[in-house]
Amino acid sequence: MSSSPSQSFVEIDNVDFSYGKRAILKGISLNVPKGKVVAIMGGSGCGKTTLLRLIGGQLVPSKGMVRVDGQDIAALDRDGMYAMRRKMGMLFQFGALFTDMSVFDNIAFQLREHTTLPEDMIRDLVLMKLDAVGLRGTAKLFPAELSGGMARRVALARAVALDPMLIMYDEPFAGLDPISLSVVGQTIRKLNNALGATSIVVTHDIVESLQIVDYLYFVSEGRIVGHGSPDEIRNSDEPFIRQFVHAELDGPVPFHYPAGNYHEQLGLAPVRPVTPKGSRP
Repeated sequence: MSSSPSQSFVEIDNVDFSYGKRAILKGISLNVPKGKVVAIMGGSGCGKTTLLRLIGGQLVPSKGMVRVDGQDIAALDRDGMYAMRRKMGMLFQFGALFTDMSVFDNIAFQLREHTTLPEDMIRDLVLMKLDAVGLRGTAKLFPAELSGGMARRVALARAVALDPMLIMYDEPFAGLDPISLSVVGQTIRKLNNALGATSIVVTHDIVESLQIVDYLYFVSEGRIVGHGSPDEIRNSDEPFIRQFVHAELDGPVPFHYPAGNYHEQLGLAPVRPVTPKGSRP
């Protein structure tokens, strides 16, 4: 399987990270090329969202380095981090819209917080972002009045309000019906191309990801266990990737969590093998 392209906007180099004594990431290295859409996939709890937090500077690696646009994230001071985060957009899991704000004010929030633009210009920019996701007509609605798919698209418009260089998506397809899922997926691809941005998508949805991304990384037990282009992933013989892509029950990821002997735990006598009639024990 080929390695990822060398020209990178995000570089994660031999990173370890732990929550207390619990190791989450173990020697992770990956590259996200400028202008591309890259997916990070793996089972629940494998460290995917932790990677996004490291990239955003919310967490600091215990070993290794995270670079964004050539800068070491952990080495930035407060002002440097603030400036870096102005280059980033984030779509949180399930959207995380402000429930007491209208759709318009959800998107205008970043523009009002981080710029000195006049209100009439903010209005035009908000309507442009909403139009890009097909929801200009929802400007006066509140999040409770939106469907799940609509709320996710409003969150996407908010994530790109400041025209970020890097957009991160944490499970953007979770809980969506097939039509909404496809709409959100295609919108992610189109916005990335239109903005000339770089996108990282953390997701479990292999079918949609293979249609919209340029490259995929697979994480298991805190390590990169496979990577490649969509075509390479579809044709991969690596056991973990095959199990994940084809949703196979048996493979490197076991169905049962490690446990002791089942019969002993239930206080039952051990099961003895049955000897066929006519054969010697």
